[in-house]
Amino acid sequence: MFQQLATAASIAPGRIELVAGRGSSTITFPLFDHDEHDYDMLYASKLDLLMAVNAGENVTWHGPHRRRPLQDVTVFPRPEQPLKIWLGTGGSPDSVYRAVEMGLPMFLGVLGGTPGHWARYGHAYREAWAQAGHPAEQADFAISMHGFVAEDGAEARSTYLEYEYRMMAEGMAELGRPAPSRADRAASYGPEGMVFVGGPDEIAERILHLHQLFGHTRQILQMDVGGMPQRDFLRGIELLGTKVLPQLRAELAKP
Repeated sequence: MFQQLATAASIAPGRIELVAGRGSSTITFPLFDHDEHDYDMLYASKLDLLMAVNAGENVTWHGPHRRRPLQDVTVFPRPEQPLKIWLGTGGSPDSVYRAVEMGLPMFLGVLGGTPGHWARYGHAYREAWAQAGHPAEQADFAISMHGFVAEDGAEARSTYLEYEYRMMAEGMAELGRPAPSRADRAASYGPEGMVFVGGPDEIAERILHLHQLFGHTRQILQMDVGGMPQRDFLRGIELLGTKVLPQLRAELAKP
């Protein structure tokens, strides 16, 4: 994986970053012949190895997920500079403190809840970061959530619900879990939800409100879900760049 990312970084220098998380389920454990009881050990050990490979050319490392240690091994190709690695979490308090202990920026993946609920994770990260003695300006916190932008808010909600609900229903079925109702999922599109769906002005307002609560530096909206036609999410990306982003930049530039 590191070799693939390093190759991409040679094509697009300074633009390749990595979010390293544990995943939202253990559905793939049998495929790789892993034991679910080793869930945390595998993540911690592999993350430590990833950090070691990223830090320098010659790697000497041992950990519990490998039977054989690495002794003065070099992984090629190398990026011109170490890749930025975010610790990805779905809201585990342990992951918040692990990010702080390792001095990593934190990337929060959100599927539901409220802005007020998730803001607590941002506050906990920054408080722990300060207590650990890290420079305050290096605390970096990002959020990824589902969302969609269309010219009209009603159009955006109708379109996104069709495809997002399809994705949720199929995903939950694979895990053997019941899917949320359409009404419950639609409710998460409202002002107190964490799915940002609407017109450009609405999305800009909601991101700015979230920024007031979190102070985050990166925002991702996952629009391409459930087989949505390419023309729809490409238009959403265009609206993000031409209608939403200028409002964010203008507002955040104010003293």
